[in-house]
Amino acid sequence: MPALIIGANLPDVDAACFFWLDGVEHLGFRRGITHGPPALVLLPLVLAGLLYGFDRWQAKPGQKRFGRPEGRLPVNFEWLYLLSFIGCLTHPALDWLNVYGIRLLEPFSSRWFYGDTLFIIDVWLWALMGFATWFSLRREKRGGEWRRPAHVAIAVALAYIGMNGAITKIAEVTGPQISGYRTIESPLPLTSWQRETLTQKADGQWWIERDLVGECALDPIRKIPRGNRDLAAFLFWSRAPFAERAPDGSVLLRDARFYDPRARDRFTVALPDVKCEELPAR
Repeated sequence: MPALIIGANLPDVDAACFFWLDGVEHLGFRRGITHGPPALVLLPLVLAGLLYGFDRWQAKPGQKRFGRPEGRLPVNFEWLYLLSFIGCLTHPALDWLNVYGIRLLEPFSSRWFYGDTLFIIDVWLWALMGFATWFSLRREKRGGEWRRPAHVAIAVALAYIGMNGAITKIAEVTGPQISGYRTIESPLPLTSWQRETLTQKADGQWWIERDLVGECALDPIRKIPRGNRDLAAFLFWSRAPFAERAPDGSVLLRDARFYDPRARDRFTVALPDVKCEELPAR
């Protein structure tokens, strides 16, 4: 169980980048090197080695308080590694399902992959797994069959993911099929069966449903020397970038996937030294 639980969270060790990266530089670092093929081999190896060593430490003579529980057999390293590997593998698989994206081939390729199937934090999936865990523990405590709730929950979760994948694909097929258009069907946080359509039209500007976002031309910003590390990280990460006018006439870089006009969040880059260049007249 520790191998599966820790392994499922281990690729997010890259969150430590918040200790040495400033601003939005984390956008260009997260979901990369620790989610790629080499890491998915090495991280389970490290985890299995630590758990195997802990088991051997518990078995040492004189270990009373932290000794190996009676009746528990010594762990097998090969099976421990396999479980750690499966746990680690579930992490990028689930990360891929949302619009944030993941660099599955890092460090061999920095291409982002997107599943557009679930919101980043899907409350219904969390509720399903949480309830199944509680129900399973309750059954176990009463001496009942405690594995069945887990089996049912996994089957329902897979069906739920498949259904949402189908909803996204149908929305993509029935959306605008016009040359020069690019669309993203973004799942909504609570009503996961609905999609917010983001459309990039031929002029490069993004629309959220029927609303144009951004008042400033993006092309001049792309030509700014990459000495601004926040700008470089944002443009590397962003899938639907647009430029918004700040109150002082400068530029705010946003991403249509995570746009909230009321917030200046961690998905925003302020360029106080760059003046907003008006979009061409429509």
